[in-house]
Amino acid sequence: MTDQNQNMKLGAFSVSLAVKDIEVSKVFYQNLGFSVVGGEQTQNWLILRNGEHTISLFQGMFEGNILTFNPGWDAQCNHLDEYIDVRQIHKKLKAAGVEITDTNLNDDSGPGHISLVDPDGNAILIDQHR
Repeated sequence: MTDQNQNMKLGAFSVSLAVKDIEVSKVFYQNLGFSVVGGEQTQNWLILRNGEHTISLFQGMFEGNILTFNPGWDAQCNHLDEYIDVRQIHKKLKAAGVEITDTNLNDDSGPGHISLVDPDGNAILIDQHR
């Protein structure tokens, strides 16, 4: 691993879970000590947190689970003053030969995302909100 890769901070980490029944899943994770901290259950998505651990529940929005990184956020979803923009991450990954499966980087700054898949088929989303 090069120094360049060690310095690529991806921001807050969470796991986005594709669930069959959001209410059943919410209760299950609450029994594990998670609390709802965001989202809208009537729209079939919730964010739950247990200490520094964050998961998101999504019913009917996508297939499979997604590893999610949010540049510009800390583990509590607070905005960071300094962070690596998703566009810089995109350039570094492409230069390293990583295949990007989807992008939405229309502007020079602000919100945007890239998607990729690891060698084992796990979906990864790098989703910048500001």
